[in-house]
Amino acid sequence: MTDAIPIEPANLSDAPFIADVYAHYVENGTATFETEPPGAQEMADRMRDVLECGYPWLVARDDDGSVMGFAYASRFHPRAGYRFSCETTIYVRTGSRRKGVGTALIEALVKECEERGIRQAFAVIAGTEPSSVVLHARAGYRPCGTLESVGRKHGKWIDVFFMQRKLGEGADTPPPIEP
Repeated sequence: MTDAIPIEPANLSDAPFIADVYAHYVENGTATFETEPPGAQEMADRMRDVLECGYPWLVARDDDGSVMGFAYASRFHPRAGYRFSCETTIYVRTGSRRKGVGTALIEALVKECEERGIRQAFAVIAGTEPSSVVLHARAGYRPCGTLESVGRKHGKWIDVFFMQRKLGEGADTPPPIEP
């Protein structure tokens, strides 16, 4: 089914639709520890930051062109030594879940990251999101750590799981360009 889901680079005009998808998770769930949903302008600013740093931001579109979900990679940590690693993020519109959208997004995102020379991808997943753990495991991510009770939202403490996936050659070879 994932072959039928169009995945393409996001553009800044998608920001209001991406903000809408994300707002549901901010307001109703614990997949993100953000408590106030960002508006379209804030989301556009975040997108611009990611894209200007050379990372991919993708959207999945429905037959009518609406955004069913989005995925992006961002720098894992600001220090230079981490430049070949990224954090991946995926959100799927509520009515589009369990239809292969997340799988299509994560597969496309991994491919984009590999093409950009990124060697390791990390997912930071709230312990309240077992379906996200399964999605990432199916995409080749493996568990690599748990932070216990690190987040608090909706009156409860939440663990965070770290998952990691080798991209391309991973650490088997040095990167093509070293400064």
